[in-house]
Amino acid sequence: MPTQRCGRPDDQVRTDGGGRTDGATATRRGFLAAAGAGVTGVGALGGCVGTVSLLGGGSAVSVLAAGSLQSALSDGLEAAVAPEVQVEAHGSVTVARLVASGRRDPDVVALADTALFAAPLSTPWHAAFATNALVVAYDSGSAGGRAVGSAERWFDPVLAGEASLGRTDPDLDPLGYRTLFALALATDVYDESALGDRLLSRDQIYPETTLLGRFETGAVDAAVVYRSMAEDRGYDYVALPPALDLSDPDRADAYATASYELSDGTRVRGAPIVYGAMARRDADAVREVFGTLVGGDYLLDHGFAVPGGYPTYSGEVPRGFRE
Repeated sequence: MPTQRCGRPDDQVRTDGGGRTDGATATRRGFLAAAGAGVTGVGALGGCVGTVSLLGGGSAVSVLAAGSLQSALSDGLEAAVAPEVQVEAHGSVTVARLVASGRRDPDVVALADTALFAAPLSTPWHAAFATNALVVAYDSGSAGGRAVGSAERWFDPVLAGEASLGRTDPDLDPLGYRTLFALALATDVYDESALGDRLLSRDQIYPETTLLGRFETGAVDAAVVYRSMAEDRGYDYVALPPALDLSDPDRADAYATASYELSDGTRVRGAPIVYGAMARRDADAVREVFGTLVGGDYLLDHGFAVPGGYPTYSGEVPRGFRE
């Protein structure tokens, strides 16, 4: 069955520290108790047309997800499950705030940073199901992109004004604050001080779901993205060293020396990149979609890494949601 896509893009869903969402469509809250500890019944996914979540009487399983998961869920997951899947994607911080404030009531939440299940969400459980790495993707069709790809240090053409760099908003998604972490950690790797201050500006920020599309419009020559995003779209990229790319669990302590305070006061720290998901309704179709989401081979086809032993689970997982 076709995947339904809906919802506003990241640059139209902005949340402030008070949990409000400017421009977002307010939705009716439908939280009901459901079978199984920690599983919440949910209502219709606000702002969407055509299908509603299972509690609202529709046939689709609604998934509110990180922007970097959009392609994998809309294409790979769709083909792997029988139920109809309705995907809405934003930056993970936006996703967490939308759910925490009650403005979205999805059947499944999938985020690019498991730390967000603690705050701003406060969930009783979640599953970790994939990892990733930061890279610098570049447009080989532009002179600036080629300069980034051929430079001994990828950032030198950007510093020289020969190439433009795109990134995402650290207040809206983990990719944005992970970019800041990587540049903070880069001081020791490249022996360059204040590299983030010299490379970054507000006018280079784009929504995660459309960042790489800016190559096609000529808006940017290169962008800090997840490896999965570059591979999924077929773009060349510069691999960052493990000390910067947030992919190495053995470097967790070093990554944690970098931090960022979100606009709501939550402080996030550097850590290995781990994706997580939680089901919020107990139903056969939700269990099927959730189980495939966290355990499907489709993730490898879309550039994600799945370490041995994944998925792993934290908290009190309801019966039927753990492999």
